[in-house]
Amino acid sequence: MARLQLALNVVDLDAAIDFYSRLFGVEVAKRKPGYANFEVADPPLKLVLFEGAENGTVNHLGVETDGASEVEAAEARLTASGLVTTGIDDTICCYAEKVETWVTGPDGIKWEWYVKTADAESMGASDETDAMCCAPEPVNLTLGVSPRPS
Repeated sequence: MARLQLALNVVDLDAAIDFYSRLFGVEVAKRKPGYANFEVADPPLKLVLFEGAENGTVNHLGVETDGASEVEAAEARLTASGLVTTGIDDTICCYAEKVETWVTGPDGIKWEWYVKTADAESMGASDETDAMCCAPEPVNLTLGVSPRPS
């Protein structure tokens, strides 16, 4: 089975483990000093966390589902576990009509749980006010990888 691997730098490993355990409803698979990983079956994901002084963030991360009922189930599970969400919204974002909910992790990484219900002609409900509807504050990702030679 193929799955996505996502590696994140986090400031507080304990807080990150707590958050991601609740977000995905699974326990950590491996934990070492400064390191943890999760093997998430649904959605297929290998999540790797590295603890360090420099934390890297991404624009946002998401889980795309097959239907609105999965978004509703995720919303119910997240709020039942004590996480604060945006609630479920029908919205236009990133040139798509969506049913979605958002939650923010301990390092400020925004997660979108959503289903695309249709294509849209605009970036957001109002291109002037929602130009960056999915990621209002783009951030740099620090990976510590040397650029490829030209």
